[in-house]
Amino acid sequence: MRLGAVPLDRGVIKAIGLVCLADGIVGLSYGSLAAAEGFPLWVPLMLSTLVLAGASEFLFIGIVAGGGSPVTAAAAGLLVNARHLPFGIAVKDLVGQGGRSLLGCHIMNDESVVFGISQAQLAQRRAAYWVCGLGIFAIWPLSVISGAFIGRFIPDVSVIGLDAVFPAILIALIFPALRQRRTRLPAMIGTALSVCVTPFVPAGMPVLFSLLGLLGWRERKDAQ
Repeated sequence: MRLGAVPLDRGVIKAIGLVCLADGIVGLSYGSLAAAEGFPLWVPLMLSTLVLAGASEFLFIGIVAGGGSPVTAAAAGLLVNARHLPFGIAVKDLVGQGGRSLLGCHIMNDESVVFGISQAQLAQRRAAYWVCGLGIFAIWPLSVISGAFIGRFIPDVSVIGLDAVFPAILIALIFPALRQRRTRLPAMIGTALSVCVTPFVPAGMPVLFSLLGLLGWRERKDAQ
């Protein structure tokens, strides 16, 4: 299937759409939380547009709402986003060149990187990276604004389970790949490591530890 000039398979387009939808639902939760904590609308709006990193934004709101300084909150957010350094190396051929690379780097997130590097050909990798990145870039601020308005009527959206939608959709997307042993073993190792460190590290950091699961990757025919 071709989406205009985008050489992407129908299944990839569908998966990107589902992830963008899930991000939008999480954005509703984030906007509602920010409003419930008393932040003016421009704060989550600016964060969602300029930072465009959900984990760091949640962390920033949480630290400031708990009495911490904005400087401390920003520093914690930078620490969480340290994972973008290896991400940048992985997608250096996908972000474009010149002025375009500024936007290409800005839309770099966990989802766009995963879709980008998982395609077989360079043109497909670039297309998947940009479609996913721009999709999230569009839906995240809109959902955050919507969530801020919803938060005026439902101060605690966690009670309706919106925060569980995103991981549920991701699990559904990756489940078919887990049938292969060479994929299942690294996934299990990474999951175990991230769960173990979650009580001890800031939000967003466990994903870095989960990358150690790649040590269990084996390129063997008998591992299929």
